[in-house]
Amino acid sequence: MTYIAPSILSANFAHLAEQVGLAAAGGADWIHVDVMDGRFVPNITMGIVVVEALRRETDLPLDVHLMIVEPERYVERFVAAGADVVTIHAEATPHIHRTLQMIRAAGAKPGLAVNPATPLDWFDDVWQDIDLALLMTVNPGFGGQKFISRSLERLERLRARRDAENPRVLIEVDGGVGPANAAELVGRGADVLVAGSAVFNQRASVAENIAAIRNAVAS
Repeated sequence: MTYIAPSILSANFAHLAEQVGLAAAGGADWIHVDVMDGRFVPNITMGIVVVEALRRETDLPLDVHLMIVEPERYVERFVAAGADVVTIHAEATPHIHRTLQMIRAAGAKPGLAVNPATPLDWFDDVWQDIDLALLMTVNPGFGGQKFISRSLERLERLRARRDAENPRVLIEVDGGVGPANAAELVGRGADVLVAGSAVFNQRASVAENIAAIRNAVAS
């Protein structure tokens, strides 16, 4: 199964509950929440209060992507706020293993993310401690960026490592995902497609945009 996780970073924040409702009604599997602190990435977005509000508005799994330094200070609070999956960045903390354990102990599924130029070796010692491996396919910080083509080869290598070490781990790709490349991404190993501007672009309805991605994968 391929999961589609619309990123609300590209949604209309003035109507966030409505946008999440449209995504759910349109066939989204997860809701992807990009948390940025202005330090790890050059942007500031949303935090724990927004996750709490989203939890009240939807039953879909909340896939919380922490692009913040020292995530160990906040992961338990994000889980308490309603996060189902909490993903931290390998580059953001010296305490990767401990933080992944904290997420699981708090009751959520732990994930580990890497930036486009970060070696995949970071996953080698934590395959048994994660439920999600997130491959960034743009430089994190802003929505609407162009997909980095070399990510396809990295995705294949990540899938091979995952299959050998822990096949139950889902591989997620985030950045520049849309109908044009969704099928190839799934073919190369992606289980979860994060799509922001491709879903909330207003050129078509949210449901139509989600359907376009799903149909591309099915074809």
